[in-house]
Amino acid sequence: MARFETRAWPADPTAMGGKAERRSFRYRAFVPDPVANLHLSLPSAVAAAVSSAERAVDALNREPPRVASLEVLARRLLRAESVASSRIEGLVVSQRRLARAETEEDSSRDETARSVLGNVAAMQEAVVLGAGAKPLRVREVLALHRLLMLSTTTPQIAGELRTRQNWIGGNAYNPGRAAFVPPPPEHVPGLMDDLCAFMNRSDLPPAVQAAVAHAQFETIHPFADGNGRVGRALIHVVLRRRGLAPRYVPPVSLVLAADPDAYIAGLTAFREGDAAGWCRLFAEATGRAAREARELAERIARLQETWRKRTGRPRSHSSAEALIVELPAHPIVTVATAQKLLGRSKQAVNEAVALLAEKGVLHPITLAKRNRAWEARELFALIDEVERRLATFRWLEG
Repeated sequence: MARFETRAWPADPTAMGGKAERRSFRYRAFVPDPVANLHLSLPSAVAAAVSSAERAVDALNREPPRVASLEVLARRLLRAESVASSRIEGLVVSQRRLARAETEEDSSRDETARSVLGNVAAMQEAVVLGAGAKPLRVREVLALHRLLMLSTTTPQIAGELRTRQNWIGGNAYNPGRAAFVPPPPEHVPGLMDDLCAFMNRSDLPPAVQAAVAHAQFETIHPFADGNGRVGRALIHVVLRRRGLAPRYVPPVSLVLAADPDAYIAGLTAFREGDAAGWCRLFAEATGRAAREARELAERIARLQETWRKRTGRPRSHSSAEALIVELPAHPIVTVATAQKLLGRSKQAVNEAVALLAEKGVLHPITLAKRNRAWEARELFALIDEVERRLATFRWLEG
């Protein structure tokens, strides 16, 4: 049974924050029920929400939106997911800033951008992991965490389960004022083995399985840092492993980030025994994310068509057309990165960039070390508009 365990926090005369923070005290850590053999009976309204969400994800994958390259859309959605997932953790990076960081030298990237790029790497690994057929093990989850944290200021914790008590909320000194205290560290390995066993099941609706897996992971909070981002990457793992999202996993974090209070309330409800309520909230978010992904893809396709008209409809095998196809996934390019991306000669790329710049598709910018680059400003404006619209979304109301 789920339970609280009372633990003692030792006195620390060197702790910051005044006398109250230096004294010893007792706190309660939550140890959740195992989920490997969990059986859920969902109310009809929740089952309907889950079914609707899965239909939306299935439609996104079975009836791909009108885009010139499925890989380009997958990359764009993955970056939308990574930026939004990082934003929930307070790492705020615009799509433009992320694209600049991807194009710049490692030494030129700012710390926040490096952290978000680590999240991109973890999400990419989640997609690969989800496509595999082997049973999921804890070591694969550790690999996701390693990719996430290696580019941060705390690489020493990358890929390692925590060995100390952590907590959510309150202050950084002790768990006395925490909003939630996860299980003590000795429970973490067993709970993670149990969670992986749950994710290897195939008898639950995929959206329910993803919802429970994410909430249970956040409850365990198995790492010293990076739990939220790894937990949201596991959503991708589950939906892809179950075959619901073989091409595109919708950017669920884009919706979660729009209403963080509801997100936290849903996770809290799960811990308090309302798994059905959390599943409904998660299903609402997933369905909305799938619909937003389709709308974004259609708008990108229309923008690309505008670019083609503006540039005189380049030939289908021309470098200009190839660059138009790839720009939504790589909206900032240099001649060198475009050469690598397109597999074309420097002269052909220069001519393509010149044409797109002349017609206002690309605009010149300067990266670090005076590196000349070009950006697709209209694409960034489109993405910014989608994010602003989503910012007004509230679950169960939209």
